[in-house]
Amino acid sequence: MDDGINATYITLDGLVEVSKYRYVYFFIIFTLYILILCSNSTVVYLIWIHKNLHEPMYIFIAALLVNSIIYSTAVYPKLLVDFLSEKQIITYSACLFQFYLFYAVGSSEFLLLSAMSYDRYVSICKPLQYPTIMRKNTVSIILFFAWLLPACHVAVLTILSSETKLCNFILKGIFCNNAIYRLQCVSSGVITIFGIVSSLDLSFLPMLFIIFTYTKILIITYKSCKEVRKKAAETCLPHLLVLISFPV
Repeated sequence: MDDGINATYITLDGLVEVSKYRYVYFFIIFTLYILILCSNSTVVYLIWIHKNLHEPMYIFIAALLVNSIIYSTAVYPKLLVDFLSEKQIITYSACLFQFYLFYAVGSSEFLLLSAMSYDRYVSICKPLQYPTIMRKNTVSIILFFAWLLPACHVAVLTILSSETKLCNFILKGIFCNNAIYRLQCVSSGVITIFGIVSSLDLSFLPMLFIIFTYTKILIITYKSCKEVRKKAAETCLPHLLVLISFPV
């Protein structure tokens, strides 16, 4: 096999005993993938058709569910093919595309979660100003940048990686993630620095913002009457459930 072909194809070396349990793995992942598609699509459709659910909180939840569908589609179909294949290989361009979708969609979820926390903060701490602040245009702008910023950040990392020479063609994983950097002949300082900046912008800062907003909510509700605390608990429940389930 010549160097041109070696440079094109990557072997995924993260699957263990595929030949022995391939149909079991296939059935489990296929069932999980179908459940994700059906359940998330159903909820998004219900939010879409019911006008009483056209509120910022439910719109952000719908956006997260759309992300989940894209996220799963970036990983599961290729994984299902690999379970039934003798060799688990992928072209480097397809690997970079999977890498791009995985991190662009995953990073946008942090921004969407921070947008949801801001929505709850305005709803509880500034209830009279809520209709003015959280207008449809505002929600649309938040959604636009929640998807655009990660897409641009990860696009830079993907382009830089595509221009880097590879010396290793065996990826220790079941899909293309940050492990692709171990395939490169020389570690790129530019990619490392930009990766750290992207992690700060797209993960660390949004999580700090979520902590800040909920700290403010707790302080205000603690100083308020029982009715206000009850309302705050009810209005924050959907977001808290999403936050709890997010790392799973």
